[in-house]
Amino acid sequence: MKLYTSVGPNPRVVKMFLAEKGLEVERVEVDLRGGENRREPYLKVNPAGQTPALELDDGARVTEITAICEYLEEVQPEPSLIGRTPQERAQTRMWVRRLDLKICEPMANGFRFGEGLPMFESRMRCLPDAAPGLKAIARDGLEWLEGQFQGPWIAGERFTLADVLLFCFLDFGAVVGQPLDPAFGKLTDWFARVKARPSAAAST
Repeated sequence: MKLYTSVGPNPRVVKMFLAEKGLEVERVEVDLRGGENRREPYLKVNPAGQTPALELDDGARVTEITAICEYLEEVQPEPSLIGRTPQERAQTRMWVRRLDLKICEPMANGFRFGEGLPMFESRMRCLPDAAPGLKAIARDGLEWLEGQFQGPWIAGERFTLADVLLFCFLDFGAVVGQPLDPAFGKLTDWFARVKARPSAAAST
C-alpha cells in the first residue's frame, strides 16, 4: 500500500490510525501549501484534490479518512479501533459522525475561511463572513461533548477512531486560533491522555 499524505489534520488521522495499528506503509508527501493536490498528476490519484489517499496493492485508491480507516480495520482487525461487534462498530461510527458534524467540519472551515483564507480562496468557494460563526459552532459542539462525556474515551471504555479524529483536529485547532477551552475540564483531561499515546507523536 501507498499513502499520499500532507500537512493537516485529515492526513494525520490516518497516520495516527496506522501507528495505533502498528502498520507501516510507503508514504508520498503531497505539497498542500504549494497546491500540488489541486493539479495533475495528483488529480489522477484523487479527483477531489484532497489528501490523504490510500493506494492499494492492485492500484485501486481509497479516499476520505473514515473510508481509509475502515479499510485498514478490515485488513488488520487488531487492535480494534472501530469495533469487534456490530454494536461496537455502530457506536464508533455514531461518534465519528457526531464529531465530524458538530466539531471537525465547522472548525476546519472556520480556519479555511479565516486564518487560512490566503491559501484557500483561490482553491474553493470561501465565505469569510462565516468564519466566526463556524468557529462558534465548533465550540458549541465541544460544549455539548463536554456534557455528554463519560470517559475515559469518547465511546466509553474503548479507544477508537473517534478519539483519533477529534484529537487530530483539536491539536490542529490549537495552532490556528481555535484552542480547546480549559473550562472543558473533562475534554482537557481526555486530550492529555490521547497526547500521551505513542501514536500521537508518531503521526506528526
